Amino acid sequence: MIGTTFPVFLGVTVVLMGGTGYLTGQALARGWRPIWQVVGYGLLLGFADRFLTFALFDGTLVTLTGYAIDSSIILILALVGYRTTLAAQMVTQYPWLYRSAGPFSWRQRGN
Repeated sequence: MIGTTFPVFLGVTVVLMGGTGYLTGQALARGWRPIWQVVGYGLLLGFADRFLTFALFDGTLVTLTGYAIDSSIILILALVGYRTTLAAQMVTQYPWLYRSAGPFSWRQRGN
């Protein structure tokens, strides 16, 4: 189903490529890039993940379910990195306008 063993999936997909996705989301948020770019880069990281799994651990290169699962995990972590960084950035850069409303959101002052 995922095209490799669970320890390889956990190490390469979740830790290595998931961390890369999180950092990619942070970088895009710091550059004020739109959120659709996170999706594009996340899908590209999914291809890189499939290739690393294939090249280093003899996993299956072309598997639709494996790519979908890997890309979904990478995209979730990239979107978390994007949103947390954007929320912190809005509150830090515009403290007279916004206050924090949790790790993923901000709120206008006075509301």
